[in-house]
Amino acid sequence: MKANSLIMKNLNKELTTENNTSELPEVAPAHAPIGDWVILKNNQFIAFNKPAGLPVQADKTGDKSLLQLAEIYCKSKLFLVHRLDRPATGVVVFAKTKTMVGSLTDQFKLRTVRKTYLAVVKELPKEQAGTLRHFLQKNEKANRSSTTEDGEVGDLSEMNYRVLGSSDNYHLLEVQLITGRHHQIRAQLAAIGCPIKGDVKYGARRGNRDRSINLHAWKLGFQHPVSGEQVELIAALPADAVWNAFEASGCLQTTEKQ
Repeated sequence: MKANSLIMKNLNKELTTENNTSELPEVAPAHAPIGDWVILKNNQFIAFNKPAGLPVQADKTGDKSLLQLAEIYCKSKLFLVHRLDRPATGVVVFAKTKTMVGSLTDQFKLRTVRKTYLAVVKELPKEQAGTLRHFLQKNEKANRSSTTEDGEVGDLSEMNYRVLGSSDNYHLLEVQLITGRHHQIRAQLAAIGCPIKGDVKYGARRGNRDRSINLHAWKLGFQHPVSGEQVELIAALPADAVWNAFEASGCLQTTEKQ
């Protein structure tokens, strides 16, 4: 894979637009109309490309959640079947029927749902590809997870990763989740010394200006409960300098063809 060197070197400019090292609140910025976020909708479910800063469900901040906005948009009750961290972006699916709720819940439990993420990191992993296994322990008060050697208190967390491309300053990883733990990708990448860009909660030196982190739920694949067909939802990348540069380099086209 040969990236366009001029495009990738433009990522250097991003360093001058980042904030300082203090942790930033995960606030909800102004967003485009929710109809612009719809990836796919039918009688069984509706899928959105969630923007950064928007909680999937209501939290202690009292900010409007994606679920609340989606129910207003659909003019009907929707059912939560999975979550995505507030500062992250990408695919979120809500079920419209109890049949869909039951089917997706079972598929998540059986780990047959294919969850593919993209993450931008400052430090390059020691290996170009591999499987990470850690025991993660959730701290409810701090709303973060950390690794522990104690399998009695931590949950086994597994994911596969591989490096898709690199610039002078950043590296793009594709992550396939095997388990689905709280802040799993963020905590496991931090555990190997590769915190996600902008994720000051997990060790990044600088926060992004919009308080996002460069973690994107790129693809979600599952079996349709009625037709039995395989559904693959793909969320377009956020429009910012780093994501745009990696997309323009062609490294994502390589993985899509596999």
